[in-house]
Amino acid sequence: MNGPGSTTRTPGRTPAGTPYTVHGTGPRPVVLTAGAGGTGRIWEHRQVPALTAAGYRVVTFDHGSQAGGPEALAARTVELLDALDLPPCPLVGHSLGALAVQELLLTDAHRVSGAVLAATRGRSDVTAEALARAETAAADAGTRPPPAYEAYVRLVLNLSPRTLADEDAAAEWLDLFELAALTGESAAADRPLPPLGHRLADYGRIPVPVLVLGFADDVLAPAPLGREVAAAIPGARYTELPDTGHLGFLERPEAFNAVLLDFLTTLAPTDPGDSHAP
Repeated sequence: MNGPGSTTRTPGRTPAGTPYTVHGTGPRPVVLTAGAGGTGRIWEHRQVPALTAAGYRVVTFDHGSQAGGPEALAARTVELLDALDLPPCPLVGHSLGALAVQELLLTDAHRVSGAVLAATRGRSDVTAEALARAETAAADAGTRPPPAYEAYVRLVLNLSPRTLADEDAAAEWLDLFELAALTGESAAADRPLPPLGHRLADYGRIPVPVLVLGFADDVLAPAPLGREVAAAIPGARYTELPDTGHLGFLERPEAFNAVLLDFLTTLAPTDPGDSHAP
């Protein structure tokens, strides 16, 4: 018999065709929204076991294309909530996933009991705009770098100096990034995001509890920009994890999970029969 911490996996698709997986049979749902590339299984080895063991029913999903940016992903997330008939529940987003959750909180906050926004921002900056121009130029040229070079670039962009200084860990990450490049799994993450407007003023309308989680060594979503998001959202909390880069939830999963679970315990439980209506 499956208990609340069961690791049962139940796959499915929304009416629009979005693949999802429900992990565990706990009474408390939580939805995890991945960043660029949109593969739900990125959460499965580190976050899903910790959450199901704590009694949560975890929903991951593949959103794949970045077409339409955060707004399109927010709409897809709402469609997932509808397809699973979920009551208001916590949403956890990373990077592009966090930007989408922020948009959803502006349009459908009644669907959410709380949110964790990891590696996020509320505006663009000079380095992000330079990277977007470079990615657009590469996409327009129709060329990709050799897998070994792509793996190296991903290593230095996504991980902290502490991990890079650990030769065994760095070699293991290089192998993972190169495998993703060789199999084409990283291709979706290379497509440039649409321009991000200045959204901080709008976030003052977000009415639900929010934790913004910054990674101290993140060069793609610098921690100070996440701190700005927390300052813009009424009552939001901000936590910064040391020795973490953009993939801090994988780089230091124990620290990330501890902060995540602590925040989830502060949220009021939702009755499964609660209305979804605003």
